[in-house]
Amino acid sequence: MQDHTGTHADFGSGMDPAVARHYGNPQLEVAILGALTATGRDIDHLQPDDLLTVDEFHIGGVQSARDLALAAGITAGSRVLDVGSGIGGPARLFASHYGATVVGVDVTPEFVRTAASLTERTGLADQVAFVDASALNLPFADEEFDVATLLHVGMNIADKGTAFAEVARVLRPGGVFAIYDVMRSAEGDLAYPLPWAATAAISFPASRAAYEDALGAAGFTVERHRDLRDAGIEFIEAMPKPAQGERPSPLGMHLVLGPDGRTRMTNLLHAMKAGLLAPVELIARKS
Repeated sequence: MQDHTGTHADFGSGMDPAVARHYGNPQLEVAILGALTATGRDIDHLQPDDLLTVDEFHIGGVQSARDLALAAGITAGSRVLDVGSGIGGPARLFASHYGATVVGVDVTPEFVRTAASLTERTGLADQVAFVDASALNLPFADEEFDVATLLHVGMNIADKGTAFAEVARVLRPGGVFAIYDVMRSAEGDLAYPLPWAATAAISFPASRAAYEDALGAAGFTVERHRDLRDAGIEFIEAMPKPAQGERPSPLGMHLVLGPDGRTRMTNLLHAMKAGLLAPVELIARKS
């Protein structure tokens, strides 16, 4: 794998700095390492699975990332680009469980730094690298990757057409673009905050039809899709809910979502039950 460690690319959109501010937390790595220590982990010798309750912050958790990896055909030797890689959960999963080499890109510097640190601590730094970059301006050569993934990221991307065209550029012919996003099922007002946005200013969920149009314009053929609304509702409803006055478990998605994480997830659940939003998996192939 070409060494992309430490690469920095200019933001590709006026929205990207606002998105970075939304997710940014200078104390994120310290908080995660403290929670790991509190739950008995050796932070200098972590296993990837030690992080599953905090680094797979998308509906369905790690199982949804595994499902996407299988649908995308990720195997040993696959060169994978994870767009909007967060703190690196899916990227480490693709490397540790499927043998891929992975580069993750994200516009939030704290995510990139934390992802690199956790990857080093899990012994996967030779397979996984992270880059501070925008999906609208990917700092890679043409046809560099076999597979690209996008997990719960498109809701923060207004210009999906440019993002998908960039993904198409860096994928080899026949390469797979595997998307798992929260998409619009119907029009209607959304209550904020949501997990990806405190307000509508950086929130751009779109319909599956809009995704398919943008993919087609970028040179992809959509091969299949799965609407996972019912499974998503079940997943959110099953998430642990501390009793009144009780502290949450030290290690969990609240470390990334922040103190209003429960409100964010509740608003998402209500929108899904109302038929406004649904998690959808899309598998597309570059022509």
